[in-house]
Amino acid sequence: MFDFWPSSGFTQLQRNDRGWLLPTDDYLRLFLARPELALVPESCAAEHALHNSLQGAPSRAVAASELQALQDADARDSYQLFLRFRDGLLAAGTLEAYYLSLFPRDGSGSITIPPLFIDLVVQAIVRNMLRDETDAYQVRAAEMLFRTQRISTHEGQVLAGDQNLVDMLHETGGLGDFGRFLAEAKAPLLAIDMQVLTNNSAPDYWLASDSHRFLLDLTHEVSNDLSHGLVLTMTRARSGLKALARVFEKWVLHLLAVEVRITPLQKIDDDAWRWHVGLDAEASALLNDLYEGIEAGPERMQRLLSLFRLDFVNPQEMRLDVAGKPVYLGLMMNAERVLRLKPQNLLLNLPLRLPQ
Repeated sequence: MFDFWPSSGFTQLQRNDRGWLLPTDDYLRLFLARPELALVPESCAAEHALHNSLQGAPSRAVAASELQALQDADARDSYQLFLRFRDGLLAAGTLEAYYLSLFPRDGSGSITIPPLFIDLVVQAIVRNMLRDETDAYQVRAAEMLFRTQRISTHEGQVLAGDQNLVDMLHETGGLGDFGRFLAEAKAPLLAIDMQVLTNNSAPDYWLASDSHRFLLDLTHEVSNDLSHGLVLTMTRARSGLKALARVFEKWVLHLLAVEVRITPLQKIDDDAWRWHVGLDAEASALLNDLYEGIEAGPERMQRLLSLFRLDFVNPQEMRLDVAGKPVYLGLMMNAERVLRLKPQNLLLNLPLRLPQ
């Protein structure tokens, strides 16, 4: 299997008997090589000494005096954040345990490391989770758990593109149909080969997965009501929403050891709606309002990309007051057409039965 996402650091990590990732010195060295910590011509002698010593022994203790010796305040802050992250990771023992410790279910947690570090940890965890995956749609959908997406709609088609790449583009030529995608996203354009992930283009994804240049089709299946109560459903053979649902299932199973089934929905038609989870900040607010009967305006509703129904395979793992009931999920872009998934929401807010 091709090593997709080589920047994830997966090959520098080890797996324990549970299948969770053990941090290694080689993994920590990847952070030292990042622009935030890499040496620059202006680096002082103390920074050179600290960086070189950590390269040799990334897990070694660092005295406060070594940080105070750094002349550049920004460099000093960057090392403090790295060491806080490193020490927390090593104390937790695995990347998965560290990630879960950042978001305790009782809501008592506070994030004291940069969001970038969290995204890098999620990327490694998801890479581990999908280590044997051969479906390019699921792997591309999984990028959404740690990379922000720009959303475009054109002639009924909903496309997700990597925000960093889209926003980097600055020219309008050479994109063909995807010029419309980027123009709709109100982003500058560059002549670069972006394409929607399809069955024909899927083999290319494995060779370019770290470039994030593939667009994911998040369009729902379309149902047309015919006469005599008949409904014609136009099925999208390889829907990005279905792939994303499979990724969410694996995410919950890997981190919570709970088996769920998730299905994309176009609407919630349930008079006994009891539980919901927003997969991003916008969706959380919208679902809360709808649940409370607060009307949402048409502009806000149009930004809702999808709903999902989540069912526990074993209802006994649910809270007693909602056991057997479906959990509804929401996915929504903001007013700037940006989607920032919060995968921790799916772990924190499921109605799990508390251990006795």
